[in-house]
Amino acid sequence: MLSKSLNDTELVKLYVEGNEQAFATLLTRHKRKVWSHIYLMVKDREITEDLFQETFIKVVRTLKEGKYNEEGKFLPWVMRIAHNLVIDHFRRKKKMPLVRSNEQHDVFATVAQPGKNIEQRMVDLQIDADVRKLIEHLPEEQREVVVMRTYLGMSFKEIAESTDVSINTALGRMRYALINMRKLIAKHEMHLERA
Repeated sequence: MLSKSLNDTELVKLYVEGNEQAFATLLTRHKRKVWSHIYLMVKDREITEDLFQETFIKVVRTLKEGKYNEEGKFLPWVMRIAHNLVIDHFRRKKKMPLVRSNEQHDVFATVAQPGKNIEQRMVDLQIDADVRKLIEHLPEEQREVVVMRTYLGMSFKEIAESTDVSINTALGRMRYALINMRKLIAKHEMHLERA
């Protein structure tokens, strides 16, 4: 792994000159942020993996062809590629609807727990759907932290590294996210108690 002290522009230059390790360093540095950006939009691990790989294939191709000209803006450029691929994915999905049900493949859905009757499981599914809606109403930075922490199981240290902020900032975003979610719950008089 190349020195972490090298910035993105220097690493891109080294990679274009043939240093494969430079790209490995770039990928390690930004993979979590790109992955979670895609995941926040598609909410499906398999699709996220596919789009993540597609993003970096496109990044590599563009760099190898010498068409990269975003000096000093590597991450925003990669995020734009990822975002566009997600939009393309949704356009394709609209034209060719998937046969499978979203409920079956929703990573947020509660796994059926033994001993719970159908009514209790339906209540759990409804609560999960309500929580998902609450998360979608959060500002993007708070939403990102909640998803990384709650659904991806990342530590605050990992969240801080992948979002390029301090641990305190990551903790603060989580705190404000919870405050905002509580306000929304109170405002809409929601009941989120599991059976």
